[in-house]
Amino acid sequence: MTDQVVLRPHAEQQYAQELSALAAVDDRPRPPSWKLSPWAVVSYIIGATLKDGTVITPKYVGSRRLMEVAVATLATDRGLLLLGVPGTAKSWVSEQLAAAISGDSTLLVQGTAGTPEEAVRYGWNYARLIAEGPSEGALVPSPIMVAMREGRIARLEELTRIPSDVQDALITILSEKTLPVPELGFEVQARRGFNLIATANDRDRGVNELSSALRRRFNTVVLPLPASAEDEVRIVLKRVSELGRALELPDIGAAEREIQRVVQIFRELRSGVTNDGKISVKTPSGTLSTAEAISVVANGMALAAHFGDGELRPSDLAAGIVGSVIKDPVSDQVVWTEYLENVVRQRRDWADFYRACRED
Repeated sequence: MTDQVVLRPHAEQQYAQELSALAAVDDRPRPPSWKLSPWAVVSYIIGATLKDGTVITPKYVGSRRLMEVAVATLATDRGLLLLGVPGTAKSWVSEQLAAAISGDSTLLVQGTAGTPEEAVRYGWNYARLIAEGPSEGALVPSPIMVAMREGRIARLEELTRIPSDVQDALITILSEKTLPVPELGFEVQARRGFNLIATANDRDRGVNELSSALRRRFNTVVLPLPASAEDEVRIVLKRVSELGRALELPDIGAAEREIQRVVQIFRELRSGVTNDGKISVKTPSGTLSTAEAISVVANGMALAAHFGDGELRPSDLAAGIVGSVIKDPVSDQVVWTEYLENVVRQRRDWADFYRACRED
């Protein structure tokens, strides 16, 4: 069987060369079981140029101090909670931190409304359980149990999506650093180096509030939306370039102008006012995040590459933007139409963009 190129490599695979280069020059103290020192982990996340000239690309565009606080938390016995609205790179930062600290970002629990307690603690191989009765061979450890045994970082995505009774299963793990298995009469004690990174969005629908007891077990770091349009454009450019390489899309040339337009539209609709502060606009019901901007541009790239002349044009972006803005077909349609007529139409150099959006 021939090797297949994976669609999305794990962070430790994609950035293996950078992690190796950092490890080679990293002479600072490392907490137990860490692959890199806290200083090197932050350099990996924020970006740096090493003494030998190796360039470490930035994985997060934002405050260095926020990343220092996050990494310092993971070097203690408190869990890390990354909090923010969709599109603030919570999952991305979580993955990169786990890759840099443990060399493995795959110990992941994806939180949903249907996540059972077994996903957090442990489950059973029922065929062996019936045949043998309760035994270690029949035990199916959760990713968190594996991380405890091996002294690594576990990740839990969308903590506030998980039912409250399942959330509370984390309290003993985070406070006592043990996971009891009463059926077998023993407990798993966490090795040094174990910690948990959780992500949460407390503004979305379907949220289960965290109990105060659980919240106290975490140190919370709030990831904000990009502070400036320039930062957001940089993020979109970087992620779209990576996606283009992964999906083997042909080079579509200079696309920064159209990306700037997408980012400007999203930022104006999010804030409820145009960049110059002269016109107030209504905000749609959805969250126009940076992640959605990346999706819009990536889809436009595919259209331009496969069905156009290779140059990203407004017509390639129009459908994606409309789909992102109009989540409620009634109220959001009004918001989008008013924005087009009162803002986009008045910008003389946006005439092509206005036509593309009206025709879509």
